[in-house]
Amino acid sequence: MTVLYNVLLVLHLLGWAIVFGGALAGMKKPELPAGVLHGILTALVTGILMVGLAESTSAGPDAINHMKVGIKLLVAAVATGIVVYGVKKPAKVTRGFLGGVAGLVVLNVAIAVLWR
Repeated sequence: MTVLYNVLLVLHLLGWAIVFGGALAGMKKPELPAGVLHGILTALVTGILMVGLAESTSAGPDAINHMKVGIKLLVAAVATGIVVYGVKKPAKVTRGFLGGVAGLVVLNVAIAVLWR
């Protein structure tokens, strides 16, 4: 189970890195690169799978900070919604839009690292 969890963690971090890099790369000419949608969905799904796997291990639900997980899920859901909106309406994508996506990624990673 530890190996599976760690593989999911690597995929989760790669998903966020794709979203962050794509948002920054798209700022030169305001557009949402194609990989950003795949990255955000990868990060969202692997994050949910990681929580489910952590819930099912011997540590149990008492070892999981549900407040932290809930806030991270909310931030990830908002970021996913914004990215999906940007894919559906590419004319609405601006530098501020991409900055918002990048900011939500940084917020989510900061919550994961700094909230112990």
